Amino acid sequence: MNPSVEHQLWMYEKMIEIREYEETMARIYLEGKLPPHIQKGLAFDIGAGPVPGEMHLAAGQEPVAVGVCAHLHDDDTVVGAHRPHHFAIAKGVPLKPMTAEMFGKDTGLGRGKGGHMHLFDPIHKFSCSGIIGASMPPACGAALAAKKRGKNWVAVAFFGEGATNQGAFHESMNLAALWKLPVLFVCEDNKYAISVEKSDSTSVAWNADRAAAYGMPGVLVDQNDAVAVYEAAGVAIERARRGEGPTLLEVKTDRYLGHFQGDPETYRPKGEVEALRRNDPIPRLGEQLRRSGLIDDAQDQAIRARVSARITEAYEYGRTSPYPQPEDALLHVFN
Repeated sequence: MNPSVEHQLWMYEKMIEIREYEETMARIYLEGKLPPHIQKGLAFDIGAGPVPGEMHLAAGQEPVAVGVCAHLHDDDTVVGAHRPHHFAIAKGVPLKPMTAEMFGKDTGLGRGKGGHMHLFDPIHKFSCSGIIGASMPPACGAALAAKKRGKNWVAVAFFGEGATNQGAFHESMNLAALWKLPVLFVCEDNKYAISVEKSDSTSVAWNADRAAAYGMPGVLVDQNDAVAVYEAAGVAIERARRGEGPTLLEVKTDRYLGHFQGDPETYRPKGEVEALRRNDPIPRLGEQLRRSGLIDDAQDQAIRARVSARITEAYEYGRTSPYPQPEDALLHVFN
């Protein structure tokens, strides 16, 4: 399943957008959190600055998001994990309310009450959670609802390789296979679950092999490449739409930044990130497009200018939007 010209150009522009969005957030997030602005006695104040709380960024993992979401329709569901921005952007969640949510503003997706790990957009059928492994059960629920209603919608659960050792992974895989649910399980294997290497936590080399235990296909994409992900995801998603059940797709990807912003990353070998960046998937796809005659330097610059304008506008919107009123804390809660 080769990507069309339209899909190749879409994936390239979306990857650039995701990367610039994340790099911008990486800078803004640290505002006010480092000396000399922090509280006395602290080396890093996680609650300070315009974007309080933890921040998990996915620079380097863009191919997983675009390669899968290029196949999705508006009615398809995506459920992400605590590192969610690349999936949200690829699924079409608007940048302005998403950014405002991270700034804790009243114009955010959750009126500023959820933050970056709890983005919820029912219009674009996207949600995420800070709980490890929590993307899989809701995706099964969405897939079951589609099946009950006789729709050819699919649901996608994104999660990291560390989540495959959670009970929710095995329970969801078993249920999805048993009921032939139209769900795609996508494991982003970036080698580290927080700071623990996969080889120190997981008994198999590839989680895709675990699919056989549940009677579903297990597919491994062992390169951080958008086109390779697109091809593998396309087969799995079409299979799900035909009513043939779930697939487990594992993608070997790269995390350029720490588990969270402020992570000292002492667990990573010296020079590892620099080596990974030499195989950056964005310029690699750009070069493929040039060789195919699909873009030239002027078109590339136009793409990047469009992206920068959207991102600048979104961050300005997030900064200048109003905060919720104190009494709004009593709204939208369960009694």
